[in-house]
Amino acid sequence: MIPYGRQSISHEDLAAVEAVLRSDWLTQGPAVPRFEAAVADYVGARQAVAVNSATSALHIACAALGVGPGSRVWTVPNTFVASANCARYCGAEVGFVDIDSRSYCIDAADLERRLQAARASASLPDVLVSVDFAGQPCDYEAIAKLKAEFGFRVIEDASHAIGATLGDLRVGALPVADITVFSFHPVKIVTSAEGGMLLTADARIADSARRLRSHGIERELTRLENKDEGGWYYEQQELGWNYRITDLQAALGASQVARIDAFLARRRALALRYDNALAALPLQRPWQRPNALSAYHLYPILLRGAEQRRQVYERLREAGIGVQVHYLPVHLQPYYRAQGFAPGDFPVAEWYADRTLSLPIYADLTDSEQDRVIATLTEVLR
Repeated sequence: MIPYGRQSISHEDLAAVEAVLRSDWLTQGPAVPRFEAAVADYVGARQAVAVNSATSALHIACAALGVGPGSRVWTVPNTFVASANCARYCGAEVGFVDIDSRSYCIDAADLERRLQAARASASLPDVLVSVDFAGQPCDYEAIAKLKAEFGFRVIEDASHAIGATLGDLRVGALPVADITVFSFHPVKIVTSAEGGMLLTADARIADSARRLRSHGIERELTRLENKDEGGWYYEQQELGWNYRITDLQAALGASQVARIDAFLARRRALALRYDNALAALPLQRPWQRPNALSAYHLYPILLRGAEQRRQVYERLREAGIGVQVHYLPVHLQPYYRAQGFAPGDFPVAEWYADRTLSLPIYADLTDSEQDRVIATLTEVLR
């Protein structure tokens, strides 16, 4: 089976993990800050906090921004459920904004319309979780203007987008984002087996995130309420969680970051091969924002409708090609339907979800394997 995505593990990755196994530290040792520094240096961020998953990072991001009961958090339906669930973990109300029909990211025009209506009803969101879908940054120029006018904070869910750029900046250092979140799941651009990271320019947010990932415990002498207990002393200053990443995972992640440019170059080359090979087929290829460079976590195509998509999905799966659907609209999940959302609420996201199919794209996908995907897809469609 050719999967839609998978990790690429080198001898250097194995050696990095083995070195941790032979060291004195398996959990909270020196590999974690090395991983944080490697990612922060690569993207140009001031602060980085590694955790055990992007879901945990999103939860901590909401908590660090003060999201709680009575707060409102908006995101898009075209994402994994974690982009919305992070707000619910904090007791906040979740709202959605439809997506743009070309980028499949948040529709800035729909966001503006909903913000204006929310202002009229005194129900503006506190936080927007923007999603850089498939590796492409959102329209952050428009979002920045709306943020300045309406006063919400921005959590950039860049789980798909490490290495992507917008203008001259890399995702992770965009000034519009109060916090950016990366994922290091095995199908992402780089992996730490499981893992996530928050990046921010705000040292106070980073300090809060570091406490929250480890039970709300503070050990830094200058931040303790009681400084006279001794070197063993620590304080739980807020309610946190055990969201720590291990040295084993961090060592793998840091080793992977050293190859990120090669990973990105290969994904972009594969995307270009798809672009050229599929141009004559009856499908819609991914559109790319002119001032952005995607990380190509996914290569989603659009077919004529739900019936054709199911047929193509089944035929390709039977042929050993592991295509996938990204994503089922979050607002139509039973949990969110029970909160009042219904079909028709976000028509573009629903239109997209009925037609989309993600083709295999990952760094170790060979030209011959991709040619097989293209040939099989062509045969099925013709």
